[in-house]
Amino acid sequence: MNYFSSGEVAKKLGVSLRTVRYYDDIELVEPTKKDDSGRRLYTEEDILQLQKVLLLKETAMPLKDIQKVLNQITMERVLLLHKGQLEENLVKVKLSLDHTHSLLNMLKLEKDIQWEHLIPLLGEDLEGKRQQRAAEMELVFSEEEQVVMQQNLPKLEDNPVEVAKWINIIKRIELCLAEGKKPGSEAGQLIAEDVMILSEETFKGDAELAEKFWVVRKSEGASAELGFYPVRQEVLEFLEEAMKETAVSS
Repeated sequence: MNYFSSGEVAKKLGVSLRTVRYYDDIELVEPTKKDDSGRRLYTEEDILQLQKVLLLKETAMPLKDIQKVLNQITMERVLLLHKGQLEENLVKVKLSLDHTHSLLNMLKLEKDIQWEHLIPLLGEDLEGKRQQRAAEMELVFSEEEQVVMQQNLPKLEDNPVEVAKWINIIKRIELCLAEGKKPGSEAGQLIAEDVMILSEETFKGDAELAEKFWVVRKSEGASAELGFYPVRQEVLEFLEEAMKETAVSS
């Protein structure tokens, strides 16, 4: 029978020597034998037990509970618990990645962002916020309207061409404001026409939904509750006036 020292076991499992010794000290996984000098010697079966412990630990199961079930739990149950934890981790990684994409797109608009925007990347409850926004959406939009918006409304966490189109619209309005151009100017009217085209694509010709969305978008409080990117009031007012003038002229 082959025996492995504590150090060999720790290296094999990718854990610290202290961890292997601690599991012995608390009688969670004890080595099959110890030599005359007290050196721990583990068998392949001991190592398998340690691997089971490590898998169960990754499911967030406390050591005291692992100790109770270690010798009764089946391999299938261990794998199912591990699979569940991996799926939960994937959701968290996806949310964190989406938030990172949002911040990158915000930088394109603002050139700078506050450090507090990065705090969710350290483990803040992004899933809780997502559920809260979903609940707010249900209060404002019907299920059918939500489907249309979910499928077509550009999101900051995405990185397609559609997001860039809206980012450029905002940048163009910011430029008009900086240069003192009016909503009725040629530049303002071209922006309004582009927005109408994008709105047609986004809301699939549903004028009522487009109007409902615009009403929400103009409200700073409602936009924040629904998780929409905060746009300066001056930008929204410029766009609204430009679109009114376009409608009158047409």
